[in-house]
Amino acid sequence: MAELTIDMTYGSALFQVAQDLKKENRILEDAEDVLSVLEKEKELSAFIDNPTIPAEEKKEAIKRIFEQNICKELLNLLYLLVDKRRTRHYSKIIRYYKGLVNKKEGFAYGTVFSVTPLTKKQIKDFESKTEVLMDSRVKLENITDASLIGGVKILINGKIIDASLRKRLNDLENILK
Repeated sequence: MAELTIDMTYGSALFQVAQDLKKENRILEDAEDVLSVLEKEKELSAFIDNPTIPAEEKKEAIKRIFEQNICKELLNLLYLLVDKRRTRHYSKIIRYYKGLVNKKEGFAYGTVFSVTPLTKKQIKDFESKTEVLMDSRVKLENITDASLIGGVKILINGKIIDASLRKRLNDLENILK
């Protein structure tokens, strides 16, 4: 529960700063770029999350890598997370922040699960079809899940649209019992 509070607190604070500066989308783009780097560069992520490395060394590395590429507000958030030893929460903080940005813009935010990664066009197609069903603007993130066997499952606003082969097989099994 404490982790959820951390994510909400930092995500909300970042959103408030972004709103005040009218930089919501710029900060979101930069935040996702940083997240992408941290996901690809596992050694960097491990370095930043390592509690035995002094905060000053971590902040110097962050400065060298990101200072010219991201806005100062996000850089300051990274420094704060290092100081408070909460860098491992970065992805969840940004996910919460992204939800706030999307909500402000009138979007429902959800996830489309598929066996293999979807193309941007496929995601857009699912977004437009889901918009009709949900009667609201939709943004979807793709996550792969091999257990589906085939098809997709969409989770949005607490609702599930399950068009997976796994679901169909389970339904068939229940009918045959």
